[in-house]
Amino acid sequence: MAQTAASLTASQTPARGDNRKGLGAIWLEFLGSMNLAISLLVVVSIASVIGTVLPQNQAYTDYLIQFGPFWFEVFRVLNLYNVYSAWWFMAIMGFLVLSTTVCVSRHTPAVWREITRYRTHVREQSLRALSQHRQWHTADDVARVHEVAQAAFEGHGFRVRQETRGQATIIAGMKGRATRLGYIFTHVAVVVIALGALADGNIHLKIQEMLGEFVVETRDLPVSQIPQQSWLAAESGSFRANVTIPEGSFTNVAFLQVRDGYLVQSLPFQIDVEDFHIDHYPNGMPKSYSSDLVIRDPALEQPLRQTISVNHPLTYRGHTIYQASFTDGGTLLDLTAHPLTGRGQAQTLSTRVFEDAPLQVGGASRTLEMDDFQFFNVNRDPRAVERVGAPDEFKNVGPSFNYTLRDEAGQGREFHSYMAPVEIEGHWYYLHGTRNASDQPFEYLHIPADERASMGTFMAFYQALHNRDRVDAASARAAERLLTQMGVANPDLGTRVAGTANEMIATLLTEGFGRVNADLEARVAGAARPAMLLDFSRAVLQGTMFEIYREIKAEQTGVALNRIQLGGDEQRFFEDAMNAVSAVADYGSPVLLELDHFNHRQATGLQITYAPGKNIVYAGSAMLVLGLFLLFYVSQRRVWAMIMPRDGGGTDLLMAGANQRRPEEFEQEFKTIAEAGDQQMQRERKD
Repeated sequence: MAQTAASLTASQTPARGDNRKGLGAIWLEFLGSMNLAISLLVVVSIASVIGTVLPQNQAYTDYLIQFGPFWFEVFRVLNLYNVYSAWWFMAIMGFLVLSTTVCVSRHTPAVWREITRYRTHVREQSLRALSQHRQWHTADDVARVHEVAQAAFEGHGFRVRQETRGQATIIAGMKGRATRLGYIFTHVAVVVIALGALADGNIHLKIQEMLGEFVVETRDLPVSQIPQQSWLAAESGSFRANVTIPEGSFTNVAFLQVRDGYLVQSLPFQIDVEDFHIDHYPNGMPKSYSSDLVIRDPALEQPLRQTISVNHPLTYRGHTIYQASFTDGGTLLDLTAHPLTGRGQAQTLSTRVFEDAPLQVGGASRTLEMDDFQFFNVNRDPRAVERVGAPDEFKNVGPSFNYTLRDEAGQGREFHSYMAPVEIEGHWYYLHGTRNASDQPFEYLHIPADERASMGTFMAFYQALHNRDRVDAASARAAERLLTQMGVANPDLGTRVAGTANEMIATLLTEGFGRVNADLEARVAGAARPAMLLDFSRAVLQGTMFEIYREIKAEQTGVALNRIQLGGDEQRFFEDAMNAVSAVADYGSPVLLELDHFNHRQATGLQITYAPGKNIVYAGSAMLVLGLFLLFYVSQRRVWAMIMPRDGGGTDLLMAGANQRRPEEFEQEFKTIAEAGDQQMQRERKD
């Protein structure tokens, strides 16, 4: 009894090999399941949407400014800044290839049998069960009925096969079997497209980085100083890189953005930029821009010349060169540096955009970093708004330049200055903007332009305010004139107030009018008549500055000081000059730069892509379109004819057909086939 139980238990326990085979079958079924394929495609679609909405391969600093520290780190961990090369995206694409391959391999034999088997092994009951069938009883012999049925099928484009079983002859016809190939084509197309995506997914870069074959460079270095470990060989794999080339210059490298740094991508040819062209709309926005390029390659007998523009790239040796952007290409600037410290003379210097220049100001060393130059600055004309019904008008206010001035400790401040004066409410001013950080707007210093459209008068006036002797003499004249106008005979009061003019002007030059007023209020707080003394002190300060301005105008015109007469324009200039003197205190720079001349040079921004897998993707896309066309627009139809001799003479003919996809259309087609059979039989009877 025990032996029988043991034998039964052993017979019911599956073998280890059978269990392993069952597990493998389960995995194959899972990999080839439709649910898995759809899930993977949904994830790929979501990732593609993220890669489209979120700009890819930008500098990490741009993402940090845009999203903030928290979300920047979250997106970085998820590799959302380079979705199409992320490890999880590559893994999903690889799993999709595996899943679809398993699915195709499992179902292809069945599909092949379906499109090659004519199903001649059918029974009469099965044919009668089809909704589309028809039966004839005729006195004709089997051979003639066979000819009629075969002619009816072949006349409607059916391929036929026949088989004889006993006394019955079966004719099976089939048409539209290519629809089954649509299944194979669509699935194979997914595999091909995924393989093309993997080929262009920079897998080789990830492998090289894991093996330590290259190092991402994060320093801003000239190309000649970048270590060899940060270089990639030409045509070593797919890439999307950028490069900026000034007019009249060339390059044979591009820069591939990688996380918070870059790699240098070598090119198998040289790109020369002969010229760059740009057109603007009336509002100053770029209308179109293009570059005249020359491709130099030892493989070419003659250099290749072509002009590219937005949406009109150049493709050479599998590399596509797009017109992506433009910037300054190193414009040469001739500047005059006006000291604002009261010490030293104005000095001239020449520098280029993107270059640094040493600058000595007031005994201290500064570094001038020239950041940018704008040839056009088109703004809306405010006078057009005042005219009712007038269209918007725009006016070019001339070139401007941006620079950063750094002290010996490395602390920098940004500036933006215009070359020519700008008209504001009918008066002309030189605009000099300043800000502490790039995320802040510029605050502009308005320096009035004189009758010669220059800053000469203001700078002479500003420098004279630093001369103690001139201030003492001017304050004495101002105090004497004010006392005379007031009818007060108190020379001692005038002397004491005039004696503080130098102190007031020194405070004005360094801290502005606000600080001067605060000091005056504190000084007269204990006086017998503080209000009168305060007004008198302010009047002396303004009178002193006006006397110095009169001296400057006398020197410029050659007219004696006691005979100089100032009109309304000069009075307005003086008021603007006083405001500018006070604002200089907040300008935050020991020097004021004025642009004298420039030699404009532009640079084109190119994006260069190399995608050897794109032809694979194109082939897969074409296969996908073909497969979808076969699936949706081609339907498989089957027809059968069963021919049997009747006892006592004559023949029975049973025709039937099936089309599961479009039964309504097939009903009409089968009716036409049956009518053709009727007509053929009637014709043969008449014959």
